[in-house]
Amino acid sequence: MITGDAEPVARSVAAELGIERVFAGVRPGDKSAKVAELQAESRRVAMVGDGVNDAPALAQADVGIAIGAGTDVAIASAGVILAGDDPRSVVSVIELSQAGYRKMRQNLWWAAGYNLAAVPLAAGVLAPVGFVLPMEVGAILMSLSTVVVALNAQLLRRLDLRPR
Repeated sequence: MITGDAEPVARSVAAELGIERVFAGVRPGDKSAKVAELQAESRRVAMVGDGVNDAPALAQADVGIAIGAGTDVAIASAGVILAGDDPRSVVSVIELSQAGYRKMRQNLWWAAGYNLAAVPLAAGVLAPVGFVLPMEVGAILMSLSTVVVALNAQLLRRLDLRPR
């Protein structure tokens, strides 16, 4: 955690959130350098901020998350912008990102598996043993594959992203 707050306050908040490494009392101009320092240690860094002073660190971070009620320059510097001003929404952003990535991988495997099986059948690989997949059936299976991928993606709607 990188913050301009005093050490005791920062340690208290970090303990409550389960954060082990804390940089407290960091001047606004030094936040970006701290982000770069963590990146130099091969760490991926997410920075959450809302002010002009956070903009360079938001831009430097691997993922910059701006509080939507923040300044225009912070919002312009971030890759993710929270719609509201509740910092607990950061957890929801992470959960949505992870769930979206899982769905992407599932759909990729489904589509690849379908193509690995159906395309050779449609091309007549099993014709020598008497099995020929009619083109109509191949077209229906292709449409069905698209429907399965779309329905699987719709399952993301079940996520409860309300801040806890």
